[in-house]
Amino acid sequence: MPDNYFAGYLSFLIHIVLAGGIATAIISLSWLIGERKPTRAKMSPYESGMAPVGDARGRFSVKFYLVAMLFILFDVEAIFLYPWAVILHDLKHFGLAEMFVYIGIVLVGFFYVWKKGVLDWGPSAVRSSLPTNVRRGER
Repeated sequence: MPDNYFAGYLSFLIHIVLAGGIATAIISLSWLIGERKPTRAKMSPYESGMAPVGDARGRFSVKFYLVAMLFILFDVEAIFLYPWAVILHDLKHFGLAEMFVYIGIVLVGFFYVWKKGVLDWGPSAVRSSLPTNVRRGER
């Protein structure tokens, strides 16, 4: 054990200082050397290659948020497959059966979401999600 507890962290400190110094040098040099000729095109907002149209506070369908939440949910569940794959050799048949149960639960959730129509985006999906009397034109 070294005499000084912090001696073990010296290489990490050097790494952080070097990384910060390089980042600062690159940004400073680009600011000093770089040309600044602002044009109307350069100063306009840019997003996804499209010119911004309309109000930024426009309303979106709740389907966008549902799909985003489901993506995060299923993405996190997929991440659990990696540690399992690393230790599968040690778990043998029990680990394989355990993962089949896990994937089965995930698939049940996926089919439930699919059956509820959360993943449908077309105009027919909006029409089919309405109550029957509204679809027929009744009140």
